[in-house]
Order: sequence, then structure tokens, then C-alpha cells
Amino acid sequence: MSSKKDHPPRQLPAYGTIATAELTKSVPKEATVAVVPVLAGGDADATVSLPGSLVADERAAAEIVRQLEVHGATGALGEVHALVAPESATKKGLPERLVAVGLGEERLLPGGRDADEGAGDRIRRAAGEAARAVAKGATGPVVVATTLGDWGIREAVEGWILGSYTFRGERGAGGRTVVASPGTGRVQVESHVAVLTEKRPTTREKEELVRATIIAESVAFARDLVNTPANVLNPEAYANELAGQAEFFGLDSEILDETELHREGFGGVLAVGGGSERPPRVVRLSWKPRKAKRHVALVGKGITFDTGGISLKPASGMEKMISDMGGSAAAAAAAIAAARLNLPIQVTATLPLAENMPSGKATRPGDVVTHYGGITTEILNTDAEGRLVLADAIARASEDEPDFLLETATLTGAQITALGNHTAGVMGSEEFRDRVAQTGRREGERAWAMPLLEEHTEELASPIADIRNHSNSRDGGMLYAGRYLEQFVGEGIQWAHVDVAGPSWNDKGPSGYTPSRATGVPARTFIAVLEELAEES
Repeated sequence: MSSKKDHPPRQLPAYGTIATAELTKSVPKEATVAVVPVLAGGDADATVSLPGSLVADERAAAEIVRQLEVHGATGALGEVHALVAPESATKKGLPERLVAVGLGEERLLPGGRDADEGAGDRIRRAAGEAARAVAKGATGPVVVATTLGDWGIREAVEGWILGSYTFRGERGAGGRTVVASPGTGRVQVESHVAVLTEKRPTTREKEELVRATIIAESVAFARDLVNTPANVLNPEAYANELAGQAEFFGLDSEILDETELHREGFGGVLAVGGGSERPPRVVRLSWKPRKAKRHVALVGKGITFDTGGISLKPASGMEKMISDMGGSAAAAAAAIAAARLNLPIQVTATLPLAENMPSGKATRPGDVVTHYGGITTEILNTDAEGRLVLADAIARASEDEPDFLLETATLTGAQITALGNHTAGVMGSEEFRDRVAQTGRREGERAWAMPLLEEHTEELASPIADIRNHSNSRDGGMLYAGRYLEQFVGEGIQWAHVDVAGPSWNDKGPSGYTPSRATGVPARTFIAVLEELAEES
């Protein structure tokens, strides 16, 4: 497992900025800020508890606690307060500027008596809040020291990098100077965090740092793709960006253009992309380590912009439809992360990319299309286009006979109706479905297992084709879509479909390590599932 210093040549006009991280047993001389973790007590009259590994001086620690009390700090998760370091502590190397961040009650943190499967995510969330607080008002990157790693190096580093993510697009920096990190020349840095360890960092701790950095950088890449405007990220440009990343990180790539899609029978992709002047693509990314004993197929919906086609969407909020390729971004990020982490498992990502536009060439309601593999679909609603491109991709991925097929999409508004904006719906083979949902919750990408219902099998029937793409009903729309996709999964393949229509995009303002706009969900869930399956093989 390695983390490359140089990054691949990138073709998009703008990318997000993130933090860098290191492990050290002492506060760096250039540090200008220290982040102090604060614990809450377990009752209404609780006093703030302050870990002392950053501030060994008892008098200094008592002064910090006094400042927290003046601020009314409770230690609640994510609570942030700006403090000033006592003079006695600054003489010992502590930066003058302090930021206190609440972790909540110790019993709920990793290793606590009441910790649950999502305990580690509390550290990520606190680190993310601290990263944004440190960067706020800064005129350039800042160097930070913290002991957040005491509760988990991976979680602290992931949370810090993900929380630091900022996407300015093509607008000016607003007076803010952001520089490239040392040695890379390309990665733009928001902050540099030194995670303190009690002794010299061990090999295992260093590996955790590299792993966490790779995972966070992969999520940041997925966010970059989703945040990029559709006039730039068209199917061809998107395919080329992925191919460049794949080549740099050691994956094989294949791009099928419209001629090859016609020849090979990708009828669903062609039907959705037919109304656009920007023709569709299908990208295949492959990681093939020599001793891999398992093969996982990844599939992700890549609608670079979704107008709804002939079944046109309302104008209000349509600008958010740049996010309709979030599934493909997460799947691509996970495949690339598998290579960067050198996971001993074969991973093949099949990514259908198209723009759904209305025109004289667009697919109409009532049309019938023939998918890759021969299944035919009657189109009832051209705004149910994601399942059409996914059908082709799933059928093609199944042809490789993988052991597992993991697919994700911003597929249905019904997912938001059923589970809200932050919890994905997971359908598929029961055992694998439940595993994916549980992994998502552990990683902080909330997910819930959902059933595939018998009545939807009956509703799939069409009088003029094998199946139809929509039920013309508001009842169980997310589950109907899952049942539709099931028709294209190869026999004997364990599979899971993750609907992230809500979780992939955040317009409620930043929280924890989740920024506004693109979130990168469910990339970390996919990476974690790949790691688990690799360990078992």
C-alpha cells in the first residue's frame, strides 16, 4: 500500500482543496493552531473533561478548562470554541491559538462501554468540524497539532481531510491564498494537520495514516467530479478524466464510444443519451492483482445532467441535476482506491455515462429499447432513465461472472421520501444487502436494508416488451426500481443496489466532515466492503 506524492494530470478546470496530514510525537515548530479535544460528562451537571496528552502542564490545563467554562462549553459532539493558550503552555511549544472541539461522552467513543457500530464516526465528525473552524478566516494554509488520533488515527485523519474539503469551482479565491503541498505541485492544501502520538509513530500507525489519506483523497475526487458543471463534465470529458486517473494509478481502462455501443448492443445507454448532442460513453476500469481469489463488479449511474428528457422535470432545482452521476463517481473512486491500497481482490467498475436531454432524437414514452444481453424495456417515463443505463451496465458486468456485484445510483426521489436525505436504501441479495447496509452505518454513511416486493414483479410486466421501466405509481418507487435492476443481475451473483438520491448531495450546509454540495457517498462504504472481502479471500 502506498500513497503517491505526485498526482495524475487532470483535465477539469477546477478541483477541490483538501488538507494533508502527518503523524508526530511532538508539536511542530511551525504549528500555529492546536486542536484540543473536549469530553462531555454523563449527567446534566457535568463538567468538561480535558485530555492531558497535549497539555502536560496541570496549571495550563486548568486555565484551558476555565476558559471553556466561561464559553459555556459542554463537550457536545462537534461543539467548537476558540481559546488562547496559557503563557506557560506556549513556552513549552503549544501554539497561542487553540480550538476546542467536543467529542461527546467518552462512553460513546471507540472503546467506550456504550460504543456502537458508528462510534468511530464521532471522531470523524469532530475532526471535520475542527478542520473547518481552523480554516475559517485564514488567509492561507495553517499547520495544526491535535491529539484527536488518541481515539483512532484513521478516523481522525479521514475526518480532518474530508472536513477540510472546499470546492471553489471557477470563481476567484476571494483574497484567500491556497498553495500546493510540498513535493506534489498539484494538490491544493487547506491545512496541514500533525496528529500527535505518545511515542514515535509505529509502522502500523503509519500504515493507518496512508490508508486514511488514500480513502479521503478518493472521496474528494468523487466530490470533484460531482461538483463539476455539466457543460464541462460531459460523457466524453468524464470518460477521459477517468481513463487518465486509471492509467496513473495502475488500472486498466476501456472506453466504449457511441459506435462501439451500437455494435455491442447497449440499447439503454444509447436510448438515454440519444437526445443529447454529446454522445454517451461506457467506461470500464479494472484492477487485477495477480493473486486475487475474488472478483467484485462495481456499477454506478453516470447521468452527467438529467433534464428528465421528454418527461421534462420542473425547472426549480434542476441545477442540482449535475449530481445525477454521483453513483458513477463513487464507484470509480472506490475502484481507484482499491488499486492505491493494493487490495488483493479483482475489481471491475462498469460506468455508463450519458446526458438525458429532450430533442428530436430523444427517446419517447412508449418506445421499446433492447438492452445489452437482449432484455427489452417499454419506456413509460424518460425521467426514469438511470435504471435504463444501469441495466446495460449490470448485464455487461454480470458477463464477467463476478462473485459480488455492488451498484449505486442517485436513482429515485422515492428514496428521499422513504428514508430522508441522509440514509441510503439498500436492496439486493439479502445477506450481501444487509452486510453493505451495516458497513455503511459503521462508516458513517447511513444506510438501511430494504425489501424487494413480490407485487413489483407483477407490475414489471409490459404488453409489448419484457418489462417496463416505471410503474406509473408513487407507491414503493424505490423498491420497484430495485426489482427492475434485479432482472439484469446474472444468476448466482450476490448483489446490492444502493440508492443515494438524497445522501449524495447536501444543500443544507456543512456538518461534521460533510461539505455543502457533493458528499462522495457511498465511496467509503464501497471501499470498506472491498477491504472486508479482500481480507476474507
